[in-house]
Amino acid sequence: MKLSQFQFLLPKERVAQEPTRWRDECKLMVVHKDTGEIEHRLFKDIIDYFGKGDTFVLNDTKVFPARLYGKKEKTGADIMVFLLRELNREQHLWDVIVDPARKIRIGNKLYFGEDQSLVAEVIDNTTSRGRTLRFLYDGSYEDFKQSLFSLGELPVPKWVKSKVTAEDKENYQTIFAAHEGAVAVPAAGTHFSRELFNRMILKDIDKAFITVHMGIGQFRRVDVEDLSKHRMDSERLIISEEACRIINKAKNGGHKVVAIGTTVMRGLETYVTTTHEVKPYDGWTNKFIFPPYEFSIPDAIVSGFHLPESTMLMAVAAFGGFDKVMNAYKVALEQDYRFGPYGDAMLVV
Repeated sequence: MKLSQFQFLLPKERVAQEPTRWRDECKLMVVHKDTGEIEHRLFKDIIDYFGKGDTFVLNDTKVFPARLYGKKEKTGADIMVFLLRELNREQHLWDVIVDPARKIRIGNKLYFGEDQSLVAEVIDNTTSRGRTLRFLYDGSYEDFKQSLFSLGELPVPKWVKSKVTAEDKENYQTIFAAHEGAVAVPAAGTHFSRELFNRMILKDIDKAFITVHMGIGQFRRVDVEDLSKHRMDSERLIISEEACRIINKAKNGGHKVVAIGTTVMRGLETYVTTTHEVKPYDGWTNKFIFPPYEFSIPDAIVSGFHLPESTMLMAVAAFGGFDKVMNAYKVALEQDYRFGPYGDAMLVV
């Protein structure tokens, strides 16, 4: 498939800047992949499509305050540093993106905080993702991390809203976020409320948690027309033995496994046995799913409504069928569905 096949016109005003008041009351488009039939429901109705023994697989990563604003030494120029991942705990090394990047050189010092109390030095200019910084800090690791994160801002994408508010600290996080490490929220999971979890229990619908620390690779522009030549950035993936037990029990019992989000979908498809079971895993994944693709684990998926030419849209189209999913997006635009991480949801069954 070609990149241009995933292009469509998305008016800026269709990108939601805030979520619905109640997490589970956003709109839910249900797409039946066999027939192409489309239903319009609320997200809390999702359990109407599942029953005893079916299993929802959710991503329990936690978003950390990855966006920092500071000054460049000598010139005092404003800079923005986006933390991607910690490279070395003892040396306080971080893989980052710096904006504007063109004026930052190896050896430059960057200052953060009103009193410029946190200092970082650029030590590498050649990583594929941008820069490597060494934070110059003499205290304990715990104090350093607290200082770093206290200066950071939750990285709600700028194309969603230009200014992060206090409400975003709760909204841009799932209620089950447990393991810190993501720079983007697994948006499909944000629609689950405690009330919905309780209703799942009443219907004997199980849930399993895996961890995919989302980077910005999924949001990077795909710059090749031939999708087979695109390479995803690697993301940390952890699938525990307990998660495997729950997921494989559902598969072997003839029940449905539901991937909540494209990150979960990619995680489940990363390390699969020849008998279509999930195995414990603690490593990295750069799995890129686009049509055509034969799935081993998920029987249904939940996703948001994504940007044109995005890798998330390609993954959904691989599962639901290109024509059916692109038609669903056309209907979504006609029916005033909201796009982006604060937008509405799609269930493909």
